[in-house]
Amino acid sequence: AFGASPGNAARALPAAVDIQPACLGLYCGRTVLSVNGSVETYGDCGVCPRGQRTDDNKICRECVGSPDRYDWLYLGFMAILPLVLHWFFIEWYSGKKSSSALLQHLTALLECSVAAVVTLLLSDPVGSLHIRSCRVKKLSDWYTMLYNPSPDYITTVHCTHEAVYPLYTIVFIYYAFCLVLMMLLRPLLVKKIACGLGRSDRFKSIYAALYFFPILTVLQAVGGGLLYYAFPYIILVLSLVTLAVYLSASEVEFFKDLLVRKKRLVVLFSHWLLHAYGIISISKLDKLEQDLPLLALVPAPALFYLMTAKYTEPSRILSEGGSGH
Repeated sequence: AFGASPGNAARALPAAVDIQPACLGLYCGRTVLSVNGSVETYGDCGVCPRGQRTDDNKICRECVGSPDRYDWLYLGFMAILPLVLHWFFIEWYSGKKSSSALLQHLTALLECSVAAVVTLLLSDPVGSLHIRSCRVKKLSDWYTMLYNPSPDYITTVHCTHEAVYPLYTIVFIYYAFCLVLMMLLRPLLVKKIACGLGRSDRFKSIYAALYFFPILTVLQAVGGGLLYYAFPYIILVLSLVTLAVYLSASEVEFFKDLLVRKKRLVVLFSHWLLHAYGIISISKLDKLEQDLPLLALVPAPALFYLMTAKYTEPSRILSEGGSGH
């Protein structure tokens, strides 16, 4: 033993070092099994548990952050979608003679509000309206199932997990509560107050919800990441298009036409609120002195329509075209 050369001893040292193989895949990581002081023991490379995502060193770390302002705006958009659809179909099927539309609108608002509060209370930390989340870094964070590695091109290592926890699954939970509350409250209400409707038309707004909730679920499952980045522009475009369609269908040409019926004013202000929500979502109100003046543009599309509607009336265009010949 005393005759061993220093070179042989130096070559024997690396044999005692435990070198773990590289953790492949964009979202594969090693879970922390135990912590002894500053020394951590890691498991095999694989999927991270729920509520965790990988760091830069491919170690699964617990999500301890909070959603930023844009994340809350996204969740608000996903919460508003079913409410707007409820209101649309209630108005569509309630009829002109029915006096039950307002109560149904309020019931839909109550259902979605209670569902949102219950969803937040059941999210981690339980019992609080605050939620912990992982920060969204890029679009691929929403589609981890597309990045499962195949080291030998035969065996696939499944590392699919919610890297954007809980922005992806919390929407499904919210939709489930909305559907349950609607089935518990709305049929009883409609049966008692919708006397102005026929027996077959009474529950059509509920039947419509049974169709659009699965559609919204598939939309979130497939396009959640795309909606996360595009929802402000979707709000702006849809609010402008639907406002123009409503004003033209209602034959609103002057300001006095809006004052005749309060319902038209309610619809107008609702579109303005959606338009303001889209502007806030785009600007994020990072710089208040620059972003708040943008809200002054909210009434601009409606004012432009009302000022130019009389010049684009089809009967006037046809009459002037006929007189020109």
